Amino acid sequence: MADTICGAHFSDIHYAAATLDEVGRCFTFAVDAAIERGVDFAVISGDSTDHALDIHAPAVTALAQNIRRLADHCPVLMLQGTFSHEPPGTLNVFRLLGGRYPVHVADRLQQVALRRDGTWSASDGWRFDHIPDGARALFSCVPVVNKAVVAAAVGAADAARAVGEQLALLLRGFSVVNEDARRQGIATVGVSHGTVYGCLTEHDVPMAGFDHEFTTGSLFGAGATAFMLGHIHKHQAWTGNGRVIAYAGSIGRLHHGEQGDKGFLLWEIGAEAARYALVATPARRTIDILFDGLPDMQQLRQIVRETDVGGAFVRVRWTMPEEDAEAIDRAAIERLFAGAAQVRLAGRVIPVVRTRAAGISSLADMAAKVRAWANVIDAQAEPLLACLEKLHRQAPEEIAGAILAQSFPADPAPLATRDTVEQC
Repeated sequence: MADTICGAHFSDIHYAAATLDEVGRCFTFAVDAAIERGVDFAVISGDSTDHALDIHAPAVTALAQNIRRLADHCPVLMLQGTFSHEPPGTLNVFRLLGGRYPVHVADRLQQVALRRDGTWSASDGWRFDHIPDGARALFSCVPVVNKAVVAAAVGAADAARAVGEQLALLLRGFSVVNEDARRQGIATVGVSHGTVYGCLTEHDVPMAGFDHEFTTGSLFGAGATAFMLGHIHKHQAWTGNGRVIAYAGSIGRLHHGEQGDKGFLLWEIGAEAARYALVATPARRTIDILFDGLPDMQQLRQIVRETDVGGAFVRVRWTMPEEDAEAIDRAAIERLFAGAAQVRLAGRVIPVVRTRAAGISSLADMAAKVRAWANVIDAQAEPLLACLEKLHRQAPEEIAGAILAQSFPADPAPLATRDTVEQC
């Protein structure tokens, strides 16, 4: 592809104390790979952190070290992600890292030009009136939308529709400047953080609701050659007329059951077309085993024989009645997966449902209580009432003697007759 610019697209890194081992290993690998391939720029399309972090937290130090390594190699653009993961202001510190190239934090609607000297030039408003001189690539940045603000303005019922409509208008507005850039032979890139209608989650569940920010049509409407997305943890892409929309997916495997490889995208972007390749990271392996009932130890042993569980993160799930809760030998299951990095046992208990008979406590007669209870559970009351009558008329010793007499007859059948019956 002639006159192209090469970039690395990372997303949904989610640095935190609980994720540091996984994302630290994977993101360090990804930064090494991007530097080795000589990328011209790097984009992080949101959720660099998993939640609010103290500045002295080891996760902050680890993230800053990798961002600094990137900035010593190429210009870096970091987009504001989901507010619960990246509270507003979280990314400000990365502007101050002082690498060889600048780190630009896109925390508002704007366009940003990457100049040929490796510097960033941001629009004063939401887009440029004129493309800056020396621009090598033009980025249209749409940080995460604060839906609460939209709901306060238009009402909660209309917020989802309003967000989608306004974003579609905004993206079409970017297309005017992107078309001008294309005529000048400048690569155009969109960067955003949100959900595309019909995309798949990391568990292969379609996102088909009506409260998602984007459609593929609205994203293509921005006129960018490449559109880099964050928020969804499964890598996926859509193409049309040489243009590409793609989620990089999460950098590591953060939950059990996530499908597909984890990694980052290596892009080649020109004025007319774009292409990418997924570079997989050494994300942890997970093994999920699900039983409809109690765990089958024989089946688990077969899985261990046929599957490499060494170093894997194993989760065994089952469903059981409440009365069988003590029948699970958790220690035996853990011993089977002794070579795994982690074993999680998750049993779902089906509680015994006890139906109450309304007003039963107000009945003075025990027989009436039995009839009311039998009516609630749809049982025959007569056998129960007969047993109740015996309890009233006979002593416990008499009842027990009668039961034993039925179990052990006083005049047992002759042995020959028994043998004959057994032979039959």
